Formats: sequence, structure tokens, C-alpha cells
Amino acid sequence: MSHKFYKPARSRLQRSELAVPGSSPKMFDKALSSAADYVFLDLEDAVSPNDKITARANVVKSLNEMDWRGSGKTISVRINSLDTHYMYSDLIEIVEQAGENVDTILVPKAGTASDIYMVDCLLTQIETNKKIKNKIGIECLIETALGMSNIKEIATSSERLEALHFGVADYAASLRARTTVIGGLNENYPGDQWHHGLSELVMTCRAYGIRAIDGPFGDFNDPDAYTAAAKRGAAIGIEGKWAIHPSQIELANNVFSPPEAEVTKAKRILEELEKAAKEGKGAAQLDGRMIDAASARMAENIVNIDNLIHNK
Repeated sequence: MSHKFYKPARSRLQRSELAVPGSSPKMFDKALSSAADYVFLDLEDAVSPNDKITARANVVKSLNEMDWRGSGKTISVRINSLDTHYMYSDLIEIVEQAGENVDTILVPKAGTASDIYMVDCLLTQIETNKKIKNKIGIECLIETALGMSNIKEIATSSERLEALHFGVADYAASLRARTTVIGGLNENYPGDQWHHGLSELVMTCRAYGIRAIDGPFGDFNDPDAYTAAAKRGAAIGIEGKWAIHPSQIELANNVFSPPEAEVTKAKRILEELEKAAKEGKGAAQLDGRMIDAASARMAENIVNIDNLIHNK
């Protein structure tokens, strides 16, 4: 391991993240009682310009009157992007009026480290002024060519940063990619055209100790395609995916929860290596295969996720 070490972000269970428009408060109760690990109340793309101010007021009311954390949810708010005049009011009004009840702020279309610096600076000033004890985390959507090209600088831009999300829809638009379904595959491409972006995001997140989350899949009437996309992400290290419809929550939870047999094997690996260590050995055997320190690190990842699930 390198002598250089980046402190890991706070551990949070984020298998499924339900997107809820701030302009549709009738959806809040269903989100509260859902099986989603995460809920983000949206002030950006899901809200029309005419509803921005009303949506903001709805979100403040919901944060103060609904017990999201008590219902096992991590609660996030997606503010409007920094190139709009809504952004500063989103941040100031949400945090000043309901900051103690916000876990993270989701920043859309992050393009440079300076974007995150601006949000961090405002959060710090508001928290200090309002004496907010809860330090709010930041999550960023990587959904533009600029953001992907600056992803490493963004990943190290703030101690508040907890996760990067892959925003496939705007990313496709930014690249001028030809797509059929948001997050789906184009049959004219020999493989998965999103693999490069997702791999770059996962690698960056793991290098700098933050969570890697996949974004939306547009066709909520195609559970098989959603599941396939989630499995492709999980295979390369993605730890959760958005649900733009409640029907996608269970699909995400299933894909990103380690199977019981996998958890049992991981625990056995750790037990055998602990025995080997007491005997002065650096490796051991399990079921006819060698296991070592690398095996332990992979096993610990599985056990840690399982612990988060059962402590939810």
C-alpha cells in the first residue's frame, strides 16, 4: 500500500436511492415508508421552473415534519446546478431552516473542484451562523464531459465529500452519445457504452475513499434491463443505484446485497486467516484454495455491507 492515505468517507448503506420530486409532496409518504436506503428530495431536473420555489418550501416542510432517519432513511436534497439563480437560495433556505435534518446535499453537474468549494464554503458559513451541530455531507453528480475530465480533482475537493454518482442522462447529452433508454444499451455499440465512465468513477472513488453510486435507468417498466444494468455496475464495484420509481427499489436492494452464502464464506475466510495469523502464517487454505491478505480485504467488504444492512 502507498504511504499516502485518504481517510474513507462515512459509511452509509446506499444500495437503493429513491428520487422524489420536491414539487410532488404526495409522494413523500410513500418514500418514507419505502424500502429505499436513501431518499433524495429533488429541486433540480424533476421540478419545472414554475415550481422551483414551491418545491423548496415543500422540501423544508418535509425535512422538519417527517422522521426520515427514524424510518431508516438517509435523507439528501438535490439542489439546482451552480449555473442557475436557484442554487444559492436552495442551499441557504434548506440548510438555515432544516439543516439539522439533512444528511447530504447532492450537487448536480459538478464540473470542477471549485464548484464543490463554493458549496462547502456556503455550508460552513450557514452551519456556523445557525450553530448547526450536524455536519452535512456533499455528494456530486458526475454527468458532464467536464466533470468526468476533472473527476480526480472533484474527488479531493472537500472533506465533506462522501460519494460520486454517475448521471448517465446528462452525461450522454454532454458527449452527444446516441441513446435509446436512459442508462440502457445501444445495440449499435459492441458492449456497454457506459462502462468507461462507470469504471473511471469507481476507480476514482476507491482511490480517494468515497462511495460510488450509479444513477437512473429510465424505463421503469423493464425490470430485467434495470437489473442487468445494476449487475454490471456491481461487478465493477458500484455499491448502489438510483430508483426513479418505487418498483426499482427492491431490484437495487437485491443486486447490491451480498447473498447469504457469500457472507458466510467471507466470515469463514476471516476466521481461517485469523487462525493462520496466530500460527505465524500469512496465508491459509479454504475449500482447496489459497487465501491471503487480499482475500481478507475482499471478505471484509462483504461483511461490512452485511453489517450495515442488518443494523439499518
